[in-house]
Amino acid sequence: MTTLRPFTFDDLFKFNNVNLDPLTETYGMSFYTQYLAKWPEYFQLAESPSGQIMGYIMGKVEGRMENWHGHVTALTVSPDYRRLGLAALLMNFLEDISEKKRAYFVDLFVRKSNEVAIKMYTNLGYIIYRTILDYYAGDQDEDAHDMRKALSRDVNKISVIPHTQPVRIGDAEVADLE
Repeated sequence: MTTLRPFTFDDLFKFNNVNLDPLTETYGMSFYTQYLAKWPEYFQLAESPSGQIMGYIMGKVEGRMENWHGHVTALTVSPDYRRLGLAALLMNFLEDISEKKRAYFVDLFVRKSNEVAIKMYTNLGYIIYRTILDYYAGDQDEDAHDMRKALSRDVNKISVIPHTQPVRIGDAEVADLE
């Protein structure tokens, strides 16, 4: 049986087994603590009966007016617990919180090469809204897909009308979403 519970400061010292994945973005300690302080309701953990961390989701709510939305900053599940529906459970949790906050949509950025994640998000109802060129910096820069799912407040689904041209990270509209 899996337990969903709020992520705590103590969990920062126990979650390395989940973060050791080449497709998981790992941040500095201050980044995680900022999220815990500002958006604690968006930072949830899946825990096994033995107390092992199975996965977590970290997000926030941001934007203004019709751009008010939930954002998935990180979602990861330990390799030992994949293909059990934990990612969907964590995503549903974040979507429910975003609905309660009256958000118009939920968005996330995913590496264009991460086909497994893109398929999972598509199966959860997300669409590729646009491509952001060179979003992920590193030895080889990589594009990201900005994926979105409209929530009930976006009755006309305006937030998920896809862009036809890729954008750059410096573009004003992209900067507003970070």
